[in-house]
Amino acid sequence: MSASAMTTPPSDAAPIAEERPAALRLLAMLWRDKVAVVAAAFLLLVIACALLGPYFLESAAAKQNLRGRNMAPFSLDQGWLFVLGADQLGRSLLARIVVAAQNTMMVAAGAVLCSAVIGTTLGLFAGYGSKRTGEIIARLGDVIMSFPSLLLAVIVLYVLAPSVGNLVIVLAITRIPVYLRTARAEILEVRERMFVQAAKVMGASHRRIMFRHILPVVLPTLITIATLDFAFVMLAESSLSFLGIGIQPPEITWGLMVAQGRPYLSNAWWLAFWPGLAIILTTMSLNLLSGWMRIALDPMQRWRLEGKVRKNG
Repeated sequence: MSASAMTTPPSDAAPIAEERPAALRLLAMLWRDKVAVVAAAFLLLVIACALLGPYFLESAAAKQNLRGRNMAPFSLDQGWLFVLGADQLGRSLLARIVVAAQNTMMVAAGAVLCSAVIGTTLGLFAGYGSKRTGEIIARLGDVIMSFPSLLLAVIVLYVLAPSVGNLVIVLAITRIPVYLRTARAEILEVRERMFVQAAKVMGASHRRIMFRHILPVVLPTLITIATLDFAFVMLAESSLSFLGIGIQPPEITWGLMVAQGRPYLSNAWWLAFWPGLAIILTTMSLNLLSGWMRIALDPMQRWRLEGKVRKNG
């Protein structure tokens, strides 16, 4: 056998690698990035806590034991639920953090989903529609962005009764311009590409061009922004709860737990530390995963991750 035959890979190797489903390719690329795997695993744990925590630990999170007020962490005298300590009413901090994950994730997910859907839809019409329509929609986004988002949320929630629904609506409205401006800018560039012009020549409807040909191209960027925005909205909710105009007791969120633990920082630091750590780890995981997703979903950069998979696989 000649040397060239020994060094040349089989001609069908690349097509075989390309024939794998897109989901399997993404999982393979994710598995090779250990940092992204850890971030994804932690987020799955948080989601599991948000979905299942209230069903198993809601009674434990509300059960008071005044004799165990401000119990220090890493003590198992009262059971494993008190490994993180107890709050000012003797309630398990671990149970309350797990139960509070539901409201925290519900507000963040609801606000991001609403703002992403509305903002992307408006961006599609602003970028692909007529120039006048685009300018009107763009100015609407500028009006919303002219108000500081946190200040607008404070004013609206001060007038309305603080609740999960009102909080989701207010945070969603303040984040709509992010998706609107991003989608419009991407679409203004994509609409001039040859495949869009070819679709027009072939008689494709405007609706088909927008949702079939243009939206899949801009979707990776919007998904990455949504991942980052999830962390921003969660921090905004925590800030509002910390100020006392977010979620109100007996409902709990991580931000509300930090606010309730602030007066005890000098003698019971763990009341604010553990929920604050949950916020930090969740936002860090979202930021790390968004960076990986930006590369994995971008056809122009995905080759870097796929090259690692083929090399190691």
